[in-house]
Amino acid sequence: MTPRRYRSLPPRLIVGCAIALLLAACGGNQPSLAAPSPTLGPRPASPAKVEIVQPTASSTVTGTSVHIVLKLTGATIVSQTTTDIRPDQGHLHLYVNNVLVSMNYGLEQDIRVQPGTIDLKAEFVASDHAPFNPRVWSTDVIFTVRS
Repeated sequence: MTPRRYRSLPPRLIVGCAIALLLAACGGNQPSLAAPSPTLGPRPASPAKVEIVQPTASSTVTGTSVHIVLKLTGATIVSQTTTDIRPDQGHLHLYVNNVLVSMNYGLEQDIRVQPGTIDLKAEFVASDHAPFNPRVWSTDVIFTVRS
């Protein structure tokens, strides 16, 4: 029997797969409140606080999109994804009705919405898109969308 010869995978393919797996882990249907995977190692605490400024609680929005404005204190948003995490740097994740809808690198954006009651929350996550410990959540903002 002839031994099989394996060739190594291109580094770009390995990095691309790793990023795809990380983003898939961030994109589940429900925000997990469980501890992160032990393979990530211990997670740092963050001094950050995130707040939803717009829309306001109990407001009514008309249309198919809503303008989101967030306030972040105690940390800064970075555009690079890295595993060299710092407690005062990271990204923002937006959840609509407990479904991750955006991984954002800024404090303002428009998101598409359907008519009905919307429960919006934001999470400040580390630069590797995984949560801090404890997690850094905004207060939920519940508002109504009319078409």
